[in-house]
Amino acid sequence: MAEPKSFKPLGASNSNSNRSPSSIKLNEKEFDVENGGRRLSHHHDAVDSSSTTEKVGHQIELEAENSIKYRTCSWQKTAALLFSEYICLAMMSFPWSYSILGLVPGLILTIFIAAIVLYTSLTVWKFCLRHPEIRDICDIGQYLFWDSKIAWWFTAAMFLLNNTFIQGLHCVVGSEYLNTMSNGGVCTIAFSAIVAVICFFVSLPRTFNTLAYLATASAFFTFVSVLLAMIFIASEGHPAGYPKLGEPTILAIPAKGTSFVSGTNAFLNISYTFIGQITLPSFIAEMKEPRDFWKSVTAVTIAEIILFSLVGSIIYAYTGTQYMTSPAFGSISDEMYKKVSFSFMIPTLIFLGVLYASVSARFIFFRLFEGTRHKGNNTVVGWASWAGILAILWVFAWIIAEVIPFFSSLESLMSSLFDSFFGFIFWGWAYIQMSYDDYGPSFYKIRGIRGWLGAILNVSLIFMGLFFLGPGTYASVMGIIESDTSGVFTCASNAL
Repeated sequence: MAEPKSFKPLGASNSNSNRSPSSIKLNEKEFDVENGGRRLSHHHDAVDSSSTTEKVGHQIELEAENSIKYRTCSWQKTAALLFSEYICLAMMSFPWSYSILGLVPGLILTIFIAAIVLYTSLTVWKFCLRHPEIRDICDIGQYLFWDSKIAWWFTAAMFLLNNTFIQGLHCVVGSEYLNTMSNGGVCTIAFSAIVAVICFFVSLPRTFNTLAYLATASAFFTFVSVLLAMIFIASEGHPAGYPKLGEPTILAIPAKGTSFVSGTNAFLNISYTFIGQITLPSFIAEMKEPRDFWKSVTAVTIAEIILFSLVGSIIYAYTGTQYMTSPAFGSISDEMYKKVSFSFMIPTLIFLGVLYASVSARFIFFRLFEGTRHKGNNTVVGWASWAGILAILWVFAWIIAEVIPFFSSLESLMSSLFDSFFGFIFWGWAYIQMSYDDYGPSFYKIRGIRGWLGAILNVSLIFMGLFFLGPGTYASVMGIIESDTSGVFTCASNAL
């Protein structure tokens, strides 16, 4: 992979080549390298919409002669991508989280995390509008931390690991589905590999514009799947395993003696489903009009709050604490009902892993072939490289699926390790940096109460991310250790 270069706006000239070596030019702003990357001037730096439109228009012009065009997504297609990312199988872990946390705290945390993620997503959007040349989260990492290549490489490593873990999660759930449908007829390792191969072929389209059509279908069938699951569980009258553990128990608050590890893992499961800011810069980079992104993310957040709360509370109310499984399909007692509702989840089982694989492959591919004809045209080298990158990513995803073959544990680990940075720390710091650029070091004083509230909120986001990274990771690891590890690289069935 090519080493990242200092950023330069598309179409910018080299008129600053004889500038003093103690400064560099970064997106039309002066930086003092010898003073830790601090800006030389602190003038108001609100987003210039005409400048943003001009730069995006120039990028579209540069692609005009290419056979593969990337800046093609409308806000509606971007919303479809977001729906497929968020309206996914992970929502079927909400009933399990509510069974640990209690219904009232579970619903409160659902709304709280949704509001925080919407706020930080809009921060991502504003940051990308200031820097339309940004292609992905790694570019943002370099911008945020003083044009540091170390920051770029650190972000890149976390970015690829996060996405590959999500791919692995879908290999796990795919093998669960195949085992459930076949009653464990084939070795689980083989089922997981079959899912990885299918996902590899679906990952081959090279633009989000093409994937948006698949995303729409994925989100629709996911909605049908969870709707059927709620109807079946409510109509059955009792969950799978009843009455072995007595009458189902519904808790308004956590049960006495609930451990820190189980409570934190339940909270991380809720957070994982909402937090997806890591892909947002990649989506915005392929929009025809990035200024419309707020419409996409707001529509999705409203849908998330309604759907996740209903799915979590309704299924939990009919299943109870002691009969809960994750994902909740396993709590349906009738085998036929379970298989029918789970089957409608097939598109999202495949597509969401595909989406993250495509984001990772695009990140690697763009940097390998930047400035060459292979990036924007149908060449043998371009397509062979694209397929090769995807193949490597899916092999690693399959390995992860076999090492940590537990749905809720894998979700919690990903949330603590990666969402700490990409869900909280990055965006609290981005707000502080943008405010510093606009108003100077005393921005929280200059803006009055709004400045103080903004500073307190975003510093709190940074500390929340540190909680995820520290105690959250500890709880995730302990949860994996406490899990039955007999399923690592084994043929044993993981059917629901």
